[in-house]
Amino acid sequence: MFVPVISKTGKQLMPCHPARARKLVRKGLARRRFKAGIFYIQLTQRTDGETQDIAVGIDPGSKREAFTVKSESHTYINVLSNAVTWVKDSMEVRKNMRRTRRSRNTPYRKCRCNRSVSEDRLSPSTKARWQAKLRILDILLKIYPIKFVVVEDVKAKSWKNAKKWNTNFSPLEVGKNWFYQEIRNKGLHLDLKAGYETFELRNQMNLKKTKNKMSETFDAHNVDSWVLANWKIGGHTKPDMLSLVKMEPIQFHRRQLHRLQFAKDGIRKNYGSTLSLGFKRGSLVKHKKYGITYIGGCSKRGISLHNIESGNRVYRTAKVKDLVKLCFNYWRITAIPLCAKASQSPCC
Repeated sequence: MFVPVISKTGKQLMPCHPARARKLVRKGLARRRFKAGIFYIQLTQRTDGETQDIAVGIDPGSKREAFTVKSESHTYINVLSNAVTWVKDSMEVRKNMRRTRRSRNTPYRKCRCNRSVSEDRLSPSTKARWQAKLRILDILLKIYPIKFVVVEDVKAKSWKNAKKWNTNFSPLEVGKNWFYQEIRNKGLHLDLKAGYETFELRNQMNLKKTKNKMSETFDAHNVDSWVLANWKIGGHTKPDMLSLVKMEPIQFHRRQLHRLQFAKDGIRKNYGSTLSLGFKRGSLVKHKKYGITYIGGCSKRGISLHNIESGNRVYRTAKVKDLVKLCFNYWRITAIPLCAKASQSPCC
């Protein structure tokens, strides 16, 4: 995997080989940096440089999504991401909790008149799903000189005089149109490909897609994002890199002040907020024993620390004095190398 490079002033330059990146850092000509867990270097002297055309292919999905950044010569990164699917359930829980408060003498917010539903309004679950795609694209734009974006256009077939059917799929149409407009607003050249066109591109290169959509292999989703980027930028007749970088958005519980279930004597236990003893949830910290972890929450006994890759809790009573704050992070990053299963797939 090539290392992204940005100039002294923050301009995105062409990625370099890891050996060259180590040499630049060793000579003091570059500094080590991280963007959402992705390693890159920033030059200390150069402010400009020539760049080549780079395209990013995006394959949206209901459960998993794929991003591929490549030029004519190299594939720089394959990103596999989990789609945001928990917002709808969270909104349902919030609605039920608010309904139970109506019968109690509790303070409430004054009703506002700007809650009317319009055709262009994004529902919370749809907005969160497409915003997650846009956030990943923004991360890639900050470290790669991307000029072209190719997206597999998701379509929901509408039926004549079928109002209920068409209404169920309208959030998908509104969400993707919002996403496409945001890409154009960034000054990027956008191309759309239908699903059958992506299928034809795979067949032309003798690539096959696995039926196991939840597998963490190149031929699950990234094969589509790769052929989309390669269609725009060209240069390869088969994939030159099959390793993946998995990005999972961290699910935060915001503004939930207490547990939903009652404890002893009918009292709900405090749940806390997004701040944990001065640390924001999701913040990357360094512990003297467990290394680099992220903040999950806190209790009376201490702060909860979670593993970056798996998300599992590794320690629940950490002290503030034992933590070194690094940065805030929304993502869990996992490097998935080329495994035996992927190397034997027909796409190799």
